[in-house]
Amino acid sequence: MRSSKLKQFGLVMTGMVAGVLVSLNFSASADRSVQVPLPVEELRAYADVFNAIKQGYVEPVEDKKLITDSISGMLSGLDPHSAYLDAEAFKDLQVGTQGEFGGLGIEVGMEDGFVKVISPIEDTPAFRAGVLAGDLIVKLDDTPVKGMNLNDAVKRMRGKPKTDITLTIMRKGQSQPVVIKLTREVIKVQSVKSKLVEPGYAYLRVAQFQENTASAVVEHLARLAAEGPVQGLVLDLRNDPGGLLHGAVGVSAAFLPADTLVVSTDGRTDDARREYRATAADYLRGTRDDFLRRLPAFAREVPMVVLVNAGSASASEIVAGALQDHKRATVMGTQTFGKGSVQTILPLNNNTAIKLTTARYYTPSGRSIQAKGIEPDLVVEETENGSSRRVREADLLGHLGNDLDPEAEAKLEAAEAEAAKGDAAEPGADKEEAEPVRFELAGENDYQLQQAIRLLKGEQIVQNKN
Repeated sequence: MRSSKLKQFGLVMTGMVAGVLVSLNFSASADRSVQVPLPVEELRAYADVFNAIKQGYVEPVEDKKLITDSISGMLSGLDPHSAYLDAEAFKDLQVGTQGEFGGLGIEVGMEDGFVKVISPIEDTPAFRAGVLAGDLIVKLDDTPVKGMNLNDAVKRMRGKPKTDITLTIMRKGQSQPVVIKLTREVIKVQSVKSKLVEPGYAYLRVAQFQENTASAVVEHLARLAAEGPVQGLVLDLRNDPGGLLHGAVGVSAAFLPADTLVVSTDGRTDDARREYRATAADYLRGTRDDFLRRLPAFAREVPMVVLVNAGSASASEIVAGALQDHKRATVMGTQTFGKGSVQTILPLNNNTAIKLTTARYYTPSGRSIQAKGIEPDLVVEETENGSSRRVREADLLGHLGNDLDPEAEAKLEAAEAEAAKGDAAEPGADKEEAEPVRFELAGENDYQLQQAIRLLKGEQIVQNKN
């Protein structure tokens, strides 16, 4: 009797999974008249596995958990950026784009079953405690990370403000684990910062692309103009993990002529293939107030340098690529992260959603950013002695390849291997055990910013070689 009921339940499950697949396909490609046929045999195998677990697993498992975990696995197996968002994760995503959320302040992914730090966010507990890009988090308090999915790991790292968590980290170049105790905070990311580095030369920092980043950029540019004539501008996108697409289009539009192509996308569906231009229709969302009307004239006129590094990803790469292709700015620093894929949030009917990779980004000249990044016009390392090795998109397991340059990853690896040989040849330097380079952006010892100002003044700079 029990076996019969389980078989009946398996048939119902097959229908449920088929219904989900149809609805997602319809959401992603509503204009298609022909639906992709469902893989009946594979769905039957899914139902058989579901039955086996329900009947024979050592402990009872709730149906909801099995289905949720299977959806999560289906998406995470595609690439590092597709994911299932349960109700809590979906809410956190929505809140995060407003610039305030709870946690430790790190952008993370998964590698070999561990949480991999992509970039610590400035002015957060993780950043202040010395968590570095490329760190592998292997324990959260006393719980091993191996076997957790990313959502579960993120949930454990988040929590009430003023509560503690201990991270056990494996770091390249360190023979022993690094143990760091952090106190959770409400993370408030200040998206835009600015200052006059010296009379006539302005510095504008975008730390993350949020809902109001582009309008904030215009406000900061107006304040800089009020302090006196601006002869040169540095736009700092280093360690900027990205964010909202319309924010990137808006920031680009602040420096480019109206209606200029900023970025294009291409995917399998018609709605994944489109162009984004420096027009109000593409950078405004939910408001009629065109903030670019308050843009000071110097923003589109003065010489400009864009600073990037391996922590510059996604939206920041879109901006750097657009300004580089239109020859509006000189891009300086080191090769960017290479996160050139589009994730579409598809809400489901139970307050959950899926984040699905649906297209690739292309710069105005048609270059694909994916797994390659933006190559700077002038390579300038983080310090006079070089840069620490940073994690990039091409380092993430299961990443989407570059469709226009399949050899992009091999070229990058070869260049970095050659650079590593040069480092190893330096006498008296123990590179393997050296502490990774860390410095304060826009601080007194910011070597890249110093070189950017020298370039704007027409002075000779010290350009490092890869």
